[in-house]
Amino acid sequence: MATFIMLGKYTQDAIKGISPDRTKKAVAAIEKLKGKVNSMHVLMGRYDLLINANFPETKDAMKASIELTKLTGIGFATLPAMTVDEFDKMAG
Repeated sequence: MATFIMLGKYTQDAIKGISPDRTKKAVAAIEKLKGKVNSMHVLMGRYDLLINANFPETKDAMKASIELTKLTGIGFATLPAMTVDEFDKMAG
């Protein structure tokens, strides 16, 4: 499974829908698409939300990004990621 960082930006409507229930639905949507949420964080700055998740393939991560936007109204930038150790092995 590959790691993806999903950076979310709230819209005014998305802010109105913040709730523990919506968070549970978002995690369930990721899991339905064969993903696994490693962690979720709220941010200050350019982005409001960070989801660290694993997906079997890039297309699964892309589909999750679309589904989460439909579900929550939050726009996501989804980026592939790897650990520094993995990168060092690859580069070395």
